[in-house]
Amino acid sequence: MAPVTPGSGAAANAGRAAFKRRLDKAYTWYAFAFVGFVVTLGVLEQIGLSRSWIGVIFLLATVGVYAAIGVASRTTDEVEYYVAGRRVPAMYNGMATGADWMSAASFIGLAGTLYSSGFDGLAFIIGWTGGYCLVAMLLAPYLRKFGQFTIPDFLGERYGNGARTLGIIAAILCSFTYVVAQIYGVGLITARLTGYAFEIGIFIGLGGILVCSFLGGMRAVTWTQVAQYIVLIVAYLVPVVWLSVKQTGVPLPQAIYGWQLEKITAREQLLVNDPREIEVIAAFKQRADEAAAKLDDVPTAMAADRAAAKHKLAQLRAEGAAPMLVQAAARALAAQPNTESEARKAYLAAKSYNEARARPLAGMSPHAQQFAGDPNGDERSRRLFDESRRNFLALVFCLMVGTAALPHILMRYYTTPSVQQARESVTWSLFFIFLLYFTAPALAVLVKYEVFSNLVGTPFDQLPAWIATWAKVEPTLMSVTDINHDGILQLGEMKIGSDIIVLATPEIGGLPYVISGMVAAGGLASALSTADGLLLTIGNALSHDLYYKMIDPNASTSRRVTISKILLLVVALVAAYVAAYKPGDILFLVSAAFSFAAAAFFPALVLGIFWKRASGAGAMLGMIAGLGTAMYYMVHNQVWLRGVFGITHPVSLWFGIQPISAGVFGVPVGFAVIVVVSLFTARPGQKVQELIAHVRYPDLHEDPSRRRPS
Repeated sequence: MAPVTPGSGAAANAGRAAFKRRLDKAYTWYAFAFVGFVVTLGVLEQIGLSRSWIGVIFLLATVGVYAAIGVASRTTDEVEYYVAGRRVPAMYNGMATGADWMSAASFIGLAGTLYSSGFDGLAFIIGWTGGYCLVAMLLAPYLRKFGQFTIPDFLGERYGNGARTLGIIAAILCSFTYVVAQIYGVGLITARLTGYAFEIGIFIGLGGILVCSFLGGMRAVTWTQVAQYIVLIVAYLVPVVWLSVKQTGVPLPQAIYGWQLEKITAREQLLVNDPREIEVIAAFKQRADEAAAKLDDVPTAMAADRAAAKHKLAQLRAEGAAPMLVQAAARALAAQPNTESEARKAYLAAKSYNEARARPLAGMSPHAQQFAGDPNGDERSRRLFDESRRNFLALVFCLMVGTAALPHILMRYYTTPSVQQARESVTWSLFFIFLLYFTAPALAVLVKYEVFSNLVGTPFDQLPAWIATWAKVEPTLMSVTDINHDGILQLGEMKIGSDIIVLATPEIGGLPYVISGMVAAGGLASALSTADGLLLTIGNALSHDLYYKMIDPNASTSRRVTISKILLLVVALVAAYVAAYKPGDILFLVSAAFSFAAAAFFPALVLGIFWKRASGAGAMLGMIAGLGTAMYYMVHNQVWLRGVFGITHPVSLWFGIQPISAGVFGVPVGFAVIVVVSLFTARPGQKVQELIAHVRYPDLHEDPSRRRPS
């Protein structure tokens, strides 16, 4: 599947056409083979193949195929390793970009966020999709005309090595944050497929990530990502279509989910007024009040809790209770906090957890409600409405601008044969991304209908097996508690994390387990494809931009590629280590990366292309100010980061904007600082003016054999 080297003119066109025909044939056969593979496993499941074997076979078969493509595409040539030889056809680059883009957040987290947040979750779809319009209009063709390898390359040529250094740091920061989220998703999916512990699943999946990016760089990653896109889009669409047919008889979920949304809205009203749901809310409220009372006198509460735990253990032993109950009581006693600080932390966590559960609809927003609050209500409702709307627009802005500035996405447009194909590949990218994004809202609605209609109201002793299975994989993502002791599952008694909605969809809908395995394989493909691109971005920033451009300009090609591979391996292991600590939910980690990329890169890239007066000093200070503002806001207001950095003062939100949208402050600061500083510093020299002219006025039909020298 490795590309041939085209010449120029008519011979180049003929070579590219022949190469594309070979790709068409290869990937058509691959798609049919994957469908046949799933059908075969489905038949084997019906005749007795166990679920554990189905999961292992999906894992080994798909990762094995990706590894085979990676091995076949291995290279030490720098142009092949960094930009896939600049000969990836527009359609296939769009497909690879789609896979690169369809991260664990898109595949796993997006529909889950729509499930839990309803209308508010559409901010992700609008922002991410709109970002590609910015890519097409403002960046992709101009960066392709520039003709180098990386984003720090452009910053270095445009603004100098100071900006290149900052670009390297920012690329590593946003890419590392993003890749941790992907490896977290890999661990979650691998654990579900194999039954291994989450931490072991991370390092099993890590092998699949490394075998592609490590061996062949962008060349191997590109052709693997095309294969991964086919897997992930089939895996995403099949269960949604199946659910649509099951619920409505229509195989077009995108067209009919509005009907189901009407039913969900009616069901939400019944659940809000259901006496049993109100009992559940009251029980969680009581627990929250008890935790708050313990905070008033922590030492006394500690002593009482320890005495109660000892009494329960002694009572169970005296009654000859089942060993499992005795062991659970012993564990509960051992888990009692030993210090006041530990106890205070535990009581605060219990108070926060139970307060979150003591809300109608299990804390979820009504699915069709546009924003929280009421613009025509009392002062509190109006304020809540304004803040909700403001946060929605801020998140859309951050995601759009962040999409247009992510280094691993912009790198993809260096791989096309010409500037014209770079533009075309953005269009293809939007099409392939649209297939999933247009389906995600339907998936969320259809799954919620299944939960509301078929799961809520089920006796606890008749709950489906998938609930217990997912609780074992990750208890924080799936748990049920009969808090009102009526033996019937209420909506408020079930906690289901957004990160497992898509993976559990086939089981929620009662589909054969082979579909669950296929969806998990699709989620794995999405996480692997994005992780490959991100690790390559980090490795290239360190080896090409730092080592070659700034430390050893005389380094040989093979040495640079070798160093890139070594650094890529080190970064992957560090990211896996961090992911094993489960630092935050997938969507927050990814959104943080978008704010970092937006604040650090977008002002410098746009002004570097469209404003000749932008100076190196302005760009450097603008990047520092923009990224620093976003990081400051996030560290001081995001719960997990506050804990990491030991921030104790009260949260102070600016205009009520949540920390996930920190880039909304960083981007304007970056633009303002670049403009002001540039106006008070020397104009860029003649070399920079020539570079801007070269980049700004691209020949859309440029001969692919012409390339700016490295």
